[in-house]
Amino acid sequence: MPQLNPNPWFFIMLTSWLTYSMIIQPKLLTFLSANPPSSKTPVVPNTTPWTWPWT
Repeated sequence: MPQLNPNPWFFIMLTSWLTYSMIIQPKLLTFLSANPPSSKTPVVPNTTPWTWPWT
């Protein structure tokens, strides 16, 4: 069963993971967010409880 032989696939996986970690990821992390998170405090709406007719 050739799919159980990890020799070629492990090297391909390792190479692609190292490529992602060392080349692509730092380039992606340098991009500035177009919509940065705001520092406003969240507003809690004032809600009234529902009055159930059968209670």
